[in-house]
Amino acid sequence: MPESQSNSNMTDVGDYLKLFACMAVMLQTILVFALTTHPSNQVQIGIGVAYNLVKFTAPAFIFGILYTTIRTSSASPDYRTYLNTQWHALLIPTIWWTSIYLLMMPGVQQVDHYQTLGQFIWQFINGNAAPHLWYNTMMLQFIVLMPLFLQLVKWCQANPYGGLIALSVTALVYFGWLWLYDRLVFHGPYMTHWYLLDRFFLSFIIYGIGGTLTWHYHHLVAQFLQHYWLLLLGVACGSFYWINLELFHFGLPVKLTNAIYYKPSMTIYDLTIILLILAIAFHQIRQRLAITRVVHYLAGFAYKAFLSNVFWQQIYWLSFGKTLVTRNPIVGMIVIYIGTWILSFGSAIGIHFGWQRLLTWIKKIGIPL
Repeated sequence: MPESQSNSNMTDVGDYLKLFACMAVMLQTILVFALTTHPSNQVQIGIGVAYNLVKFTAPAFIFGILYTTIRTSSASPDYRTYLNTQWHALLIPTIWWTSIYLLMMPGVQQVDHYQTLGQFIWQFINGNAAPHLWYNTMMLQFIVLMPLFLQLVKWCQANPYGGLIALSVTALVYFGWLWLYDRLVFHGPYMTHWYLLDRFFLSFIIYGIGGTLTWHYHHLVAQFLQHYWLLLLGVACGSFYWINLELFHFGLPVKLTNAIYYKPSMTIYDLTIILLILAIAFHQIRQRLAITRVVHYLAGFAYKAFLSNVFWQQIYWLSFGKTLVTRNPIVGMIVIYIGTWILSFGSAIGIHFGWQRLLTWIKKIGIPL
């Protein structure tokens, strides 16, 4: 099935990015909690390396979401209909899971803990309700701004060098943004007061533009990746070495807050990892392998699995996980990861089909919705 076919039920490379990102992000929180057990220096170094290895999750999510949404959207969609669809697909699950974290697991809040109704609402909005929910605050901005990315596609269609101009301007603006972030926020004078910039859409704009342009030029991108994937693998290895040097430059104990997205080394690493995932995806889709259907199916539940993963991880951690990780860090983290993966996707799929059955039953007995 050709990649250019605009069928929402077709596997695309965005599915691969969303699934890879979801599977990787589940490990991040486990690694953070594993450090709280005060492991040996050797284990800390291993945790730091593993954390850097999967530090492509937010960029891959954004890249994949933009790719798939642009591919499956009409050139001039009705914005109200579009937002209504996103409300049901993304915002309702977000509201439910954010409420669960704040009310049932308030201990996983980040930065501050709410004491008043106003603070509760602020924690709800700013993404501090759980370690991973800052992703939502950032990703939902791209969803709201989607018409601008659709306009970029139309502009590129009318201008032969539009893609090159858009990519060049984006790279210039983005690396300028990184320079400002390094000077002012990361260990800078505004590190505490401006920390919310890490979830401002401009901090990830290069991945949104990248996903948009990759769809528009997907044939050229696929040809490039087919010929130069080995070169990209070398760049990925080099940049991975670079980001680990930067992390361990801060010494021990390892602080994963020093492994941030907003620096040139991490941006290069993230982009090359994304391109390598794209290379795998284009190859498997071109070969029409059976695994593409599995990827597409699981990718459809990736966002909801992402939302719930810290909930399940905390249940494992508080019941037996912390003790197991303290005794045997590697075995403990593997066990918690596998269990979290199973329950996250299992709950996402189970809730989906349970809700569908409930709606069918409500309609059957004649209750108006």
